Amino acid sequence: QVQLVESGGGLVQAGGFLRLSCVASMDSFNIYALGWFRQAPAKEREIVAAISWSGSGTYYADSVKGRFTISRDNAKTTVYLQMNSLTSEDTAIYYCAAARGGSYYYPPQKNYEYDYWGQGTQVTVSS
Repeated sequence: QVQLVESGGGLVQAGGFLRLSCVASMDSFNIYALGWFRQAPAKEREIVAAISWSGSGTYYADSVKGRFTISRDNAKTTVYLQMNSLTSEDTAIYYCAAARGGSYYYPPQKNYEYDYWGQGTQVTVSS
């Protein structure tokens, strides 16, 4: 049974930073692309960042480029999201997800391309 467990969310002031972690319990972690998504109240879930199964390719939403960094540690079956220069617009529930898809350099970017999802962790940025 696949399980993804996020941690690291919380309350932070605008301009601050957080580091989210997602530990995966799954076989063959290294063949999965990984993504971070977020959903704010009354909004649809959107992709924030993704990393290919090889770790050689990443994708970032325009709204987080230059502020967020996604990384993976296959030995720890963990994906991270370093979030800097946070604003109130970043307030949302953040979900990690795993996908058996994408290429060496290009991870999947659509919600429906992801096979497994975590339960989410709340990030609240106060202005």
